[in-house]
Amino acid sequence: MTQPMPRSHRVAGALIGSAVGDALGAPFEFGPAGRFSARFPTDARGVATEMCGGGSLDWEPGEFTDDTQMALLVAASLVECGGLDEADLFDRFRTWLRGGPPDVGNQTRAVLGSGRAWDVAAAEHFARSGHAAGNGSLMRTTPAAIWFARSGTAATMDAARRISALTHGDPSAGEGCAVFHELVRVALDGDDPLAAIPAALDLVAPEHRDRWATVLAPGWTPEQATEGNGAVWPTLGQAVWALRNADDFAGVLRRVIDLGGDTDTVAAVAGGLAGAVFGIAGIPMRWTSVVHGRVPGYADKRWDLADLHALATTLDGEPTDRHVAARSPRIEPREVADGVWASDLDGARASSRDFAVVSLCRTGEPFGHEVQRFAYLTDDDANSEVDAVLADVLDDIAALRAEGRPVLVHCHGGASRTGLVLRGWLVQEDGLSVQEATAQVAEQWPHLGLWNDSFTAALQRLAVRPRNDRGTR
Repeated sequence: MTQPMPRSHRVAGALIGSAVGDALGAPFEFGPAGRFSARFPTDARGVATEMCGGGSLDWEPGEFTDDTQMALLVAASLVECGGLDEADLFDRFRTWLRGGPPDVGNQTRAVLGSGRAWDVAAAEHFARSGHAAGNGSLMRTTPAAIWFARSGTAATMDAARRISALTHGDPSAGEGCAVFHELVRVALDGDDPLAAIPAALDLVAPEHRDRWATVLAPGWTPEQATEGNGAVWPTLGQAVWALRNADDFAGVLRRVIDLGGDTDTVAAVAGGLAGAVFGIAGIPMRWTSVVHGRVPGYADKRWDLADLHALATTLDGEPTDRHVAARSPRIEPREVADGVWASDLDGARASSRDFAVVSLCRTGEPFGHEVQRFAYLTDDDANSEVDAVLADVLDDIAALRAEGRPVLVHCHGGASRTGLVLRGWLVQEDGLSVQEATAQVAEQWPHLGLWNDSFTAALQRLAVRPRNDRGTR
């Protein structure tokens, strides 16, 4: 049996899941309901995926928006200041605004551009307008939810309210952020955030509790919303609704983006929560592999998957730099099955750009190939989601092969993880037994490593599943 999901998988899933949701939803922002599924009625696993880019602001495929840009500012302030420093964070927000981001919420722009001090700007705006319950503080709060989760319920909910109040003077927005923080905290601990909603609502300020209880109730549906999802209540309500009604991360994101409206923000919120539930390995690698962006005002740095992964670990109390893989012997690519090749890390790095590369060693290191996918797979017996990762990898390989792409599979040494995928490919595509697949791979690929018993067990489970249940294509 596989092990319980490590906390580190959930933490990475929350931060990266939020960025993935943001980038996935961006091209559909302010469009009608159902556009996502109309364009992608089934999984798009080939060269062109659901990370399609475009939209009103012509985003690049996988590029995140202001939601993640501001989230990264929250993260940087927490890490560099060692905790919450509202003045520092507000100053970073203003630097970002001066950097000319292409997309800024009206509420956020008004407060940050007011010229008023950090501790009065949002409150004064709310006093003048009476309208400040947008979703702009909720969209950016996943890093803070990770950072404060280790400090317990009271600390994380208090921090959520304080960070929200920097730009959103309506306490309703802060209460929504506080509930989100608590649900993420529960999920990171490995418990059910949906079951924690009643207790979280008990901690909401009494004057706001009924309204939040309505949109977070088990029977609530998006059709019952009384505001558009640019408001904070339906944004969190839709994210929770999708989590209640989907079986996996991809299903959560499909549901919320298909609602239309403020799709990048609702998907960013839903992605943060769902990522904490399903973990990094539960997010399709075709989405995580391409997520990227820059933060205006700080745009000398380009963020990608490896950067986000290191940041997530740092936010959870283990300061970590971007992973840099050690050199490998450079085993040249060799064809092991029809159109499916194998190598080690340096062999893949120097390989022909005609290959679609599937990287299994978690480097997050782009090689310059047009298509490169990064699977989250460790070479030990703690892969709690090994079945899901293997299925995701094999289905992507099948789609790429169906488009005529040669696929190169590698891990650091080209032995154990690479062998898992090669053997799994023969089990799934050719109907071989695990023993037959192992023998065939060993004959073609002498670097095969068989020391990981959990991988063999995963292959045995794959072999006994009905063939039409093995993949989603």
